[in-house]
Amino acid sequence: MSIEIKVPVLPESVADATIATWHVKPGEAVTRDQNLVDIETDKVVLEVVAPEDGSISELLFQEGDTVLGEQVIAKFVAGVVSGQEVTKAEAQAPAAASDAASDESSDALSPSVRRLIAEHNLDAAKIKGTGIGGRITKEDVEAFVKSAPAKAAPAAAPVAPLEGRSEKRVPMTRLRKTIATRLLEAKNSTAMLTTFNEVNMKPIMDIRKQYQDVFEKRHGIRLGFMSFYIKAVTEALKRFPEVNASIDGDDIVYHNYFDISIAVSTPRGLVTPVLRDTDTMNLAEIEKAVRDLAIKGRDGKLSVADMTGGNFTVTNGGVFGSLMSTPILNLPQSAILGMHAIKDRPMAVNGQVEILPMMYLALSYDHRIVDGRESVGFLVAIKDFLEDPTRLLLDL
Repeated sequence: MSIEIKVPVLPESVADATIATWHVKPGEAVTRDQNLVDIETDKVVLEVVAPEDGSISELLFQEGDTVLGEQVIAKFVAGVVSGQEVTKAEAQAPAAASDAASDESSDALSPSVRRLIAEHNLDAAKIKGTGIGGRITKEDVEAFVKSAPAKAAPAAAPVAPLEGRSEKRVPMTRLRKTIATRLLEAKNSTAMLTTFNEVNMKPIMDIRKQYQDVFEKRHGIRLGFMSFYIKAVTEALKRFPEVNASIDGDDIVYHNYFDISIAVSTPRGLVTPVLRDTDTMNLAEIEKAVRDLAIKGRDGKLSVADMTGGNFTVTNGGVFGSLMSTPILNLPQSAILGMHAIKDRPMAVNGQVEILPMMYLALSYDHRIVDGRESVGFLVAIKDFLEDPTRLLLDL
């Protein structure tokens, strides 16, 4: 029985997609639900799996080709492939032949795999492939980098006889091109300004120190800083609806719900999955949701639904050591909050010098919709909530 393999339905905000990696070749036996192809959109990578046991009879598009939603990209034949019957466990197991990976030529590598190998200056012959026939997959490269970063010897690059310098050219991924376009659009199409403040993190650090063990035992997750940030932002958005609004043509759209995007660094680049209805979530629920989105981002499992929407963005450059920055807007949102590294600094308290854990806050906003009074008031509200967390509980 012949079956058409189609591109998944794409949301309205995604016009087209790109064939990233074919994981099987025509004629190769596959099992039901085995991943056939990765399709890269502007936001996420979609997996298309086998509908039945069988094999692909014909590829209609190659890696790198642009495709549309529900477009037929391959022909599939259901049923056991003659002489190639496999089990699901065999399809997922590494190739038995030890020389399979060493025989892998650069022509057999997918564009995304070649790009990862080039970015990390790796030798493909040293990477063990777990794909069909010992083929190297993206996961193999990422696992190699994570498990043995110090042993990942750079591939020999051509060296100029005299200068001793070299360079490499790596094509931008679809996600990176989208990020570049959106950032440039945000810079050129908005009246973006940034206002700063600083916050004493000692009250929250004291709460975490006092209740960390009990919290983790009760909820099964550690109490971090992000849940406090999200709760403070949510309460501040309730008080300053302009910051929770967006511009649509000549209209201002005021959102009466609280969906907050969080910036997550992934192997493919920075993405902003969304926490929905944060006003209904407690600290434990926020921590679990943030953890789940971070894991999905790391593993490339974020869906289009995870990435769609969001009225406000929180980004935490402090995890990378950033002391201060001016975050750029995540269109069509009107504001973004940047958190930074917490550093001990001498501060004047009641005429005395004390060493306190201080953090800079940065709020970038679109001055077309948010005035200085609202932006400063919003940031001060966040500062007050973080310096006196009981206000979050008492709704003060």
